[in-house]
Amino acid sequence: MNRKLSLFSLVMLIVTAIDSIRNLPSAALFGSALVFFFIASALVFLIPTSLVAAELTAIFPEKGGVYHWVDRAFGDKWAMVAIWMQWINTMVWYPTILSFIAGTAAYLINPDLVNHKGYLIGCILIVFWSITVLNFWGLHVSSKINNIFGMVGTIFPMVLLIVLGGIWIFLDKPLQIKVNAETLIPSFTDSKNWISLIAIMASFLGMELAGVHVNDIKEPQRNFPKALFISAFFILLTMVLGSLAIAFVLPGEEISLVSGVMQVLSSFFHAFHLGWLIPVLAVFIVIGSIGSIINWLISPAKGLLHAAEFGYLPLFFTKKNSRDVPYRILIAQAILVSLFCLVYLLVPSINGFYWFLTALSTGLYMIMYILMFAAALKLHHRYQDRPKVFKIPGGSLGIWLVCVLGFLGCISTIGVSFIPPESIEIGSKMRYIAMVGIANVLTIAPVFLFYCHKRRKKTKLL
Repeated sequence: MNRKLSLFSLVMLIVTAIDSIRNLPSAALFGSALVFFFIASALVFLIPTSLVAAELTAIFPEKGGVYHWVDRAFGDKWAMVAIWMQWINTMVWYPTILSFIAGTAAYLINPDLVNHKGYLIGCILIVFWSITVLNFWGLHVSSKINNIFGMVGTIFPMVLLIVLGGIWIFLDKPLQIKVNAETLIPSFTDSKNWISLIAIMASFLGMELAGVHVNDIKEPQRNFPKALFISAFFILLTMVLGSLAIAFVLPGEEISLVSGVMQVLSSFFHAFHLGWLIPVLAVFIVIGSIGSIINWLISPAKGLLHAAEFGYLPLFFTKKNSRDVPYRILIAQAILVSLFCLVYLLVPSINGFYWFLTALSTGLYMIMYILMFAAALKLHHRYQDRPKVFKIPGGSLGIWLVCVLGFLGCISTIGVSFIPPESIEIGSKMRYIAMVGIANVLTIAPVFLFYCHKRRKKTKLL
């Protein structure tokens, strides 16, 4: 019999999958306006996503995840679109987090290795394949490792940054930004603000991922909504305070999206005369980032397994090992990510490719969220007589308000993903827009092949 996840393990699973110190420097670029952008992003994305995922899990406590939710609302064809968007987004996202891990680890050896493509690719492949094999042992084992890695590599560095920022203010040190009524409201004409919004929205992706583990959770109808709200509050609080800590201590010109998180944090700790902490923090951040991949690796794979079981993928991918892990899907995605990472050898600018992948993956994920919000609207009205374990407050008005806000956040983010950043070398504006457009078409197109596969399978049976 499978052991169930506790409330604490579920919270850690969500927090370590989403909360990341690598997003803080880019958020700190906003200065005092970051408070506005974080609150705005929480209102139009983080909170709606949490509420919707909680209600959908309460409606279907026996089986969770985006595939199941969209399937119940619109049928398995749209469910396949949703789970593919979630899965292909992670395939695009893995090279960014893996290169971040490799770049951070370089500070333990030689920071110049960050620009060495051979080092980056070698490190990426070793880390990703090791985590893939680790997940073969099942969710219970990986969640234990995730708890430890999350505490050491995510929560501790975040809290340390926030405490040091508080000490800086307490000692009456000079502040690089001012927080008042005038500075809290940003300039909406500055394109940098809108482009950096991608970084903030990307830092909130994945609240619904834990839904696929609903059968592995103790008392899911009670614990899942509770875990979501605890996680959302903790993520928002640490992201805002951590970003402010960096913005208070470092001048804006020393904070760059492309300089690397360790370069920014090195300046931060040198300001405190704590340079000896830099390699220690590098180890912790690497550990925390690996912990976040553990959850991101298995959750979308389990979602894709549902699609395979419904006939959209060959039966080959439905095979599970003795620990109930879809190991063939894990191996297939490891091969795909390995091939995708080799593209680094073909691009002149690693930073430009990194940003391109970040914008692309965020935009793809937003398509899935649009389907999830639409499913929530339909299922909320269809299952009016269900037990009142958890419902979005406000009845019909409440669910419409939450979903409309969610739609607004998703559509805005997709639009912003097509805006080229001025500070990163990505070629001409038209070239960048064309790249994002073509990449969206290429990553979405396989869905139609899956439709054809299922139709051909039905024809053979007849």
